Amino acid sequence: MNNLLVLPLLIPLCTAVLLLFLPGRVLLQRWISAIGVLLYAAAACAIVYQVRTEGIQVLHMGGWAPPYGIVFVADMLSALMVLATAAVAACCLPYAFSTIGAERERHSFYAFFQFLLAGVSGSFLTGDLFNLFVCFEVTLISSYALIVLGGTKRQLRESLKYIVINILSSALFVAAVAYLYGAAGTLNMADLALRIAETGQDGVLNVIAILFLIVFALKAGLFLFFWLPGSYSAPPAAVAALFGALLTKVGLYALIRTFTLLFYHRPDITHSWIGWMAAATMMLGAIGAIAYSDIQRILNYNVVISVGLIAFGLAVSTADALNGAVFYLLHDMIAKALLFMIGGFIVHVSGTSRLQEMGGLIKRYPLMGGMCFISALAVAGIPPLSGFTGKLLLLRGGLQEQYYGLTAISLASSLIVLYSLIRVFMHAFWGEEKPRALAAPLPGGRSSIPAAGLCLMVVMMGLGSEQVYQFVSEAGNTLLQPAFYINAVLKE
Repeated sequence: MNNLLVLPLLIPLCTAVLLLFLPGRVLLQRWISAIGVLLYAAAACAIVYQVRTEGIQVLHMGGWAPPYGIVFVADMLSALMVLATAAVAACCLPYAFSTIGAERERHSFYAFFQFLLAGVSGSFLTGDLFNLFVCFEVTLISSYALIVLGGTKRQLRESLKYIVINILSSALFVAAVAYLYGAAGTLNMADLALRIAETGQDGVLNVIAILFLIVFALKAGLFLFFWLPGSYSAPPAAVAALFGALLTKVGLYALIRTFTLLFYHRPDITHSWIGWMAAATMMLGAIGAIAYSDIQRILNYNVVISVGLIAFGLAVSTADALNGAVFYLLHDMIAKALLFMIGGFIVHVSGTSRLQEMGGLIKRYPLMGGMCFISALAVAGIPPLSGFTGKLLLLRGGLQEQYYGLTAISLASSLIVLYSLIRVFMHAFWGEEKPRALAAPLPGGRSSIPAAGLCLMVVMMGLGSEQVYQFVSEAGNTLLQPAFYINAVLKE
């Protein structure tokens, strides 16, 4: 039954390859892609159930025992991340049916969509650092294609910056992996954790830890987020929703896994740096969220703020803080996809992305207005929606460990998130309807259904937070006690 672990990689890979042989047959591509995503979601649910009932699952590829072979590992954190990815994909795909446009569909959009899912899933499930690099590259190559698909001048300009930054981070990643292999003699994460614990995280290992921090911070947008606001504004809304929900989360997952399993022995060095970077990220993201009047920029800076908030939980690394980071990470994947869908809808019907040039949409689109308001409250952490429990746990963890400065910054950033998103809601849906909005063609009604599905998840995740917390606390307990992960992978 451990063979289930390969399905979140195998299903989208096979689907993507099949789609490449069907150029121009858009309707058939849609059906095959939808079936692939449904199978992917079923596999994700099965993995979560198996981890919940049987414990951490391990798959040794080719029958090679670690640390000599490739290994895939599903603890509750990675299983939940794959499940959240499936939820996002299941809503972004039908949203793309209505909004992405026939030209992009004919140029292998759905194949790149599936390749992206395979890379993201592999990043969450791998138990080997070099395999993590490979899955990162699959994700990045797919994102390169998705961000440039359409070929507008803006896309080409921003994609060039995005590609250069990620090539640099990938080069640093290879260097970090090489140095670590030279120092420890293995790249299996569980085996690395044992060897680093035996030798002590001193000297060259501290330098390697900081190098990994720089690499994953670049990919997650933690402090080094200068590439993110422009890059996420360039592609169409369906792609931006996928990016905002998944790409930074892969970097955050890598940070959490690395600095709870491998480099946790010198928190005065590694976690202190993470704390400072989290504080700077939240503050700079908050400044960006209130400085701009462009809705896409505002949403992008809200992505930056959430990255800093989740990194705050990693910096504190207590039970409450890690549980809060995991809970908020899962919430943020759903909520950010919803926000970008709503943002794309607003820009489409308004004919502009500038807040001052839109208004009055509530009269024609009350459902979308209600979802915009709910998503704003959820991201800000207002009860009883999905963002509340995660933020409460993060704040409690910060106060218990006397991280008063970080806690205050996270509270202030939450208020700014609320202000920035309510500002979007007020400008877009209240006031007088602008003539420019009347000139825009109405989108297909089906484009609001995926957003409604995500909005329902946000509400249900908040109302059912006690049930969700049972899974989250299991994930947090594994992060807090690395021996569970190590023993599951290395047991005879």
